[in-house]
Amino acid sequence: MTLDTVFALEKTAEDFRFDEQVAGVFDDMVDRSVPFYQEIQRMVGEIAADYAVARSHLCDLGCATGTSLALMDPLIPEDVHFIGVDNSPEMLEKCRVKFEQLRSGRSTRFLCQDLRDIQLPDNLSVVSMVLTLMFVRPDHRRQVLASIFQRLNPGGALILVEKVVCDSAELNRQYIKYYYDMKRRHGYSELEISQKREALENVLIPYSESENRKILIDTGFSHVDVFFRWYNFCGMVAVK
Repeated sequence: MTLDTVFALEKTAEDFRFDEQVAGVFDDMVDRSVPFYQEIQRMVGEIAADYAVARSHLCDLGCATGTSLALMDPLIPEDVHFIGVDNSPEMLEKCRVKFEQLRSGRSTRFLCQDLRDIQLPDNLSVVSMVLTLMFVRPDHRRQVLASIFQRLNPGGALILVEKVVCDSAELNRQYIKYYYDMKRRHGYSELEISQKREALENVLIPYSESENRKILIDTGFSHVDVFFRWYNFCGMVAVK
């Protein structure tokens, strides 16, 4: 795993992009920046395995370097077709390489598409979005969720992991402090923390847990529950 040094040197402020530089260090970046990342991925795979139906499709939207799909692969029967979608060609290339190394016999497709334009297949039993929806502009989120809901089979599941804000401003400030303390413990410098925060400011727009729950219920999901929470990170499962 290549060490993340994307923001180690002072640079001119610009919006965060999932470009070649980020793709090359992404696995280390999320491992050090997302609390309990490996456990979250294990839980996502566990939930996906319970909802994946034989000869159906499973879609990972915002598949990045393919970690979620790679961890799901041994848990889910091979007759479930995998589809990975990302709008970054550089990330998808890493995803393809990672999946090829698994030597899986599964039918798998990787699509470079914007989620606003995605055409999901019929017979869809599981959709996972791990740290993805927060990068979709707020005015497009309902559209994206509606397209997922429309294609998802009855009884199918959407697994959503998001960075979140708190309804309480005081708790929000505390949770952000705890989060940056975690990043310091994981070896990030003050410069790296501040530069990445600035780069993400207009790119990553988190909702609160209650806002995410409401938008899922408004979309039509019958059951919505939290399966993971750490300060300002939240995992939710929504069942159609």
